Amino acid sequence: MHRLRGKLAFNAVFDEGIRESRGPISILTRPNSLDHPRLGLSVPRRVGSAPKRNRIKRLLRESFRLLQHDLPRGRGYDLVIVVRPHPPLTLAEYQKLMSAMVVRSIQKWSARERSS
Repeated sequence: MHRLRGKLAFNAVFDEGIRESRGPISILTRPNSLDHPRLGLSVPRRVGSAPKRNRIKRLLRESFRLLQHDLPRGRGYDLVIVVRPHPPLTLAEYQKLMSAMVVRSIQKWSARERSS
């Protein structure tokens, strides 16, 4: 799995990314110059204790791992997931939320690129 690292990379996604929100998570998406997607996570302390935050991060990473093969080939995207306080969901619930949001945000980027 490819991870988004560094403050500059996160800031670029926060500044230029398209935001999609559902339930307890928001996803910001921005095209990158690579041929693969990268994932960044933002899970603040207010979400819960360290074990709870770590479990949520593990579930989100696994959801991304399973989802990344369904993303369009040849075009990479940087994804930043921002988590709001909530009781942990199941892997299937995170996958369902993430899949719907990622597909919608990629469609928005495609429409934006066609219109310019």
